[in-house]
This record gives sequence, C-alpha cells and structure tokens, in this order.
Amino acid sequence: MKVGDNLALLTDLYEFTMSAGFQRALDREQRGVFDIFYRQVPDNGSFVIAAGLQQALEEIQNMHFAKEDIAYLRSLNIFDEEFLTYLQNFKNTCDIWAVPEGTPIFPREPLMTIRGPLMEAQLYETFLLNILNHQTLIASKARRITAAAAGLPVMEFGARRAQGPSSALFGARAAIIGGAVATSNVLAGKKFDIPVSGTMAHSWIEAFDSEIDAFNAWADIYPDNCSLLVDTYDILNSGVPNAIKTFQRLKGEGHSSFGIRIDSGDITSLSRQARKMLDEAGFPDAKITISNSLNEEIISSLLHQGAQIDALGVGEELITSSSSPVLSGVYKLAAVERDGELIPKIKLSASRGKLTLPGLKQVYRLYHKGTNEAFADLIALKDERLPIVIHAVTADPMAIKQNKLLNNFEARPLQTEVMNGTKLLTSTPDVFAIQKFSKQQLAELPEATQRRLNPDEFPVYITPQLYALQQAVISQYTENY
Repeated sequence: MKVGDNLALLTDLYEFTMSAGFQRALDREQRGVFDIFYRQVPDNGSFVIAAGLQQALEEIQNMHFAKEDIAYLRSLNIFDEEFLTYLQNFKNTCDIWAVPEGTPIFPREPLMTIRGPLMEAQLYETFLLNILNHQTLIASKARRITAAAAGLPVMEFGARRAQGPSSALFGARAAIIGGAVATSNVLAGKKFDIPVSGTMAHSWIEAFDSEIDAFNAWADIYPDNCSLLVDTYDILNSGVPNAIKTFQRLKGEGHSSFGIRIDSGDITSLSRQARKMLDEAGFPDAKITISNSLNEEIISSLLHQGAQIDALGVGEELITSSSSPVLSGVYKLAAVERDGELIPKIKLSASRGKLTLPGLKQVYRLYHKGTNEAFADLIALKDERLPIVIHAVTADPMAIKQNKLLNNFEARPLQTEVMNGTKLLTSTPDVFAIQKFSKQQLAELPEATQRRLNPDEFPVYITPQLYALQQAVISQYTENY
C-alpha cells in the first residue's frame, strides 16, 4: 500500500457484513453514536498523548469505493446489489467530535465520538482504530523519551525499524507531537515540514583508505555543518583525534559548526573523555550526539551518570514503542437514535473493567478556579449543565473509593466538533504548533501524574446523571437476561 491510498477496504470483514446487515434489518437511516477510548496506558503510565486525528479526518473525507473495490466485494458473493450501490455512492454524513491532537487523555475518556447512520459509522471502526492507536502510541512514547532526556533535543531515527512505510511516516509525525525536534525521515520532513537531520553511516568511513581521508572529504562537501561519526574504528585513539584535525582545518577556513556522533560503546565514559578532548582542543561548542538503541531508561541512566551529551538520536525504541507496543483503543456503540430519541447502549461483561459508558458525552478538564492547575477530569452527558457542586462518581468501575465531592472548579470541555458530513471544521495544523499545545497541556497537569515511573493517578469522574443512566441501562439488561 502506498502512502495516500484510499483506505476504504482497510477494515475487518465484519464491518462490511454488519453494515450490509444494518441496511437490511434496520431503517437505512438508523443512527447511532460510537466512542473511541482506551482502558489501559502503555508502559504503566498515567495518560496518553492524543495523535492521528488529522489523518483520520482526511481519510474519512477521502473515503470512497472505486470500481475495482466494488468488483472485489461483489466477488465475495455475500453482499447484495443494493448494498454495493450504496457503497458506490458513499460519502460521509456523520458528525464527529474529538479532543485536539496533543491532548493528554486518560482511560475511559472518549478520544473521538462519531454520530451518524449505523451502516456508515460501522465502516469506520477498524481504520480509525488503526490510525489513532498507532499515532497516539508513538506520541506517548516520544513524550516519555523526551521527558527522560530532560530538555536535550531528541531526534527520531527509526524509519528502518518501523513496521512499514506508513508507520515510519506517520510515526515520525507522532514523535514530533510527543516532543522530538527532528527526524531522519526525509519523506516525513517534506510532508509535515519537519526538520531533517543525520550525519553519516560507517560505510562512508570504510569506503576511504583512512578515517581522516573520509572526514576531510565530508568536510569539503559539508563545511558549514560538519558532524562526524567517530566510532568506526577507535573512538578515543582515532575517531575523536581525527575529527579534531578536521575541525581545526575548517576553523582555519572560517567555519564554526562542528559535532561528533557516538553510536556504540560505553557512552558515559566515552562521551566524557570525548568532551574533554574537544574542549582542550578549542572546540567547547562542538556538539556530541549519541545513538545506538537508546530508550528512556538508558537515557535517564546516562544522564544520571554524568554522560556529556548534547543531542540524542532514538530509533527503534521510539518508532515501535518496543517496551509496550500496543495501545488497545476500542470503538463502542454508546447510543442509537429512533424518532429523534437517543437510546443509551452499554457493553456488559463478566469483567467490570470492560463496562462502558452509555449516551452522547463530553469530557471536561477541571481546574482549581482562577488557575491553570488541573486536578481531575469529568465525563458528563453532552446536554447536561454542570452544577457548581457535583457529587461525582469515579469512572473506573474497579475503584474501591467511588464518590467525590467536586466544587470550586472551572470546567473546560476537551472535545470539539471536527467534522460535519464531508466538511472539515478544523484547519490543517502545524505539527510543532501541536507539540507546543501539548506541552502547555502537560504543564497544567500535576507533576506527580507525569512521572514515568509510578505516576500518581489523575482522577477521572463521571457525573451523577451519567452514573444514574449507566446503572439504569445495566438494570434494564440484567433484568431481561
């Protein structure tokens, strides 16, 4: 599949069979409300960073079924011509609400809500989860890695380890949302206006008769930003000394931007000795970049040990979120509409952890009045007005302490309408503007909630009205079965 291909068939077969079934068994215009949310945070964290919304909306806007798609579906011999004709004329008529990209989101909070004909909204499940789960996962991992880097610039270097071209491309975008400053992926740089960065591979050094010849050749071609890979042979006895010789020549010619990259070995010891050698040679501003299978724990450990680092290139651990490679977002029906009435729906299970929240909802972030200090989130029914005092209930059905009195707060809604039929209601955002927004949102959360290890729980509550609705629907179904 090429990047930019129509994703109409990127779905599970049951989405099509259910959509066709809705057309035959229910009124074709029967409408429903679906929520996308997740229950568990990767890496035992407290929250995720929402990402992927822009691509998701563009794919919905672009969604259509070409002649060859219809022909393929016809060849399966399970769909009637009325349904295939519907697909042939397909266009989105759903209304969609979502939280902005870059927003920290907690378990059970609707990341996106889709309201429209059941047979239409059902078709979106798989590819929306594919997009939002992946990019939210990578943005969240990037947030953890950049937090571990403690302000040092992190460059995304993972294209060669990503699970395919699309994952490399959109993973790079998500990494920027999560806090990275650049990517090695040139296509991502072009498509999303991301700075691209990189030095050289060991093959450049090995292609010349000597390391100094390789360095000098590179310097002749790229004199104004000369960064040299120093670990091909011997970092301290060959690589750094030869780099210094090259820098001295360039400095004499009026150039001043220098750096080295270390891609192997004892990074702490080697970087400290390399820093000393560069400083003594008169290059205190020469940057030391490190790479080589870095992850958040290694980065944190290196900094704790006093490694001399100016920038980090992080590849496979970021682009695959290898320590926790799955975000299990789900797509659940929350209501159906009949004759203008919204009828709540719920998913029950033997496990209370899988209990869903019925109805059309809104998520609010609660702040101490007059501040930007968030202390909780609140899920409410979309049409309810929040009172000034709320006897809230925890959203986690597994929690021991269920009730909380909320007062003296300011409630700010997180979801906004982003799509009305084929009309996008958002502008195409600059990825660094999203990153800036995300950092602002993070700054409003308690520091203890942002810890990478053993984070404090950020409470998420539901309103009494939503709780009462949930319990009523539970009773309705448990009494009937």
